[in-house]
Amino acid sequence: MGLRPGAETAVHQCLDLQPEESCVVVTDDERRPIGEALYEVAAAVTDDAVLLTYPPGEEHGQEPPDPVAGAIKASDTFLAPTTKSISHTRARSDATDAGVRGATLPGITEAVFEQGLEADYDRIRKTCERVHQAVADADEIRVTAPAGTDIVVEPGDREWRLDTGDVTEPGSFSNLPAGEVFISPQTATGRYVVDGTMRPYGRLEAGQTLAFEVEDGVVTDIEDGQIRETVEGAAESVGEAAYNLAELGIGTNVAVTELVGSVLLDEKAAGTVHFAIGDDAGIGGDTDAPIHLDGVIRDPTVFVDGEEIELPAPDTTEA
Repeated sequence: MGLRPGAETAVHQCLDLQPEESCVVVTDDERRPIGEALYEVAAAVTDDAVLLTYPPGEEHGQEPPDPVAGAIKASDTFLAPTTKSISHTRARSDATDAGVRGATLPGITEAVFEQGLEADYDRIRKTCERVHQAVADADEIRVTAPAGTDIVVEPGDREWRLDTGDVTEPGSFSNLPAGEVFISPQTATGRYVVDGTMRPYGRLEAGQTLAFEVEDGVVTDIEDGQIRETVEGAAESVGEAAYNLAELGIGTNVAVTELVGSVLLDEKAAGTVHFAIGDDAGIGGDTDAPIHLDGVIRDPTVFVDGEEIELPAPDTTEA
């Protein structure tokens, strides 16, 4: 199938790039083929398209070089397939705050690009809107799951956000592949147990779990040694902010029929939820941290103010 169909979806359906607009494609040495595919499609639309490549960052959330940040902010639109995520960076948020629109594709692989961009994004948008309607006015969200998750989240005055893949309005931003409704909660208490996908492991083996205790919006215990070391390393520079319970997300991409081991794609899978630790400043919170670690939970049940809601289900007819 190749990369061209996914690039066409990103540039035409998601971004709706126009001939009078500028577009910067930001990539790195390890994701260059995807960047080139996006650039080729963008360059066929506008004469003001550019491809920027820089060495892969060391951590997700690390700021890109100043010339890259400047180019994003100076453009009308951007697409960023990079090894390490720039979604939760000031470079990205400063650009979108200034009216630039675009999408990041953090950790994207060619296989995920082909699978995740081959989707009906109009349907994903409608699914996001349905889930958002169910949770938007909630005072309390409780999530349980068979692996041991039982956590209560209070949104407070934070707003739920929709990641629909539609970045046609000035200042709009999305991950691609898209498909989630998410919030940076005011506080949360309980336990969540990841049994789907999480870095550095990818998709977890059957029976493998990663457990996290949360109290008053702070992760107080991490059972896994590798993840604990990562968070401790971030805490050396930012303290308790590294332990912030940063996000609750509900997957809405019905085209994702199985977890593949990529957090970028798997957190969007319909019928899953995910929690994240660390930075939330880019998604409606007030915590700056050099990490944002998502963990995907299978087969959750979600209660909104005590009432179970219906979660989207994968459409196996599209597999």
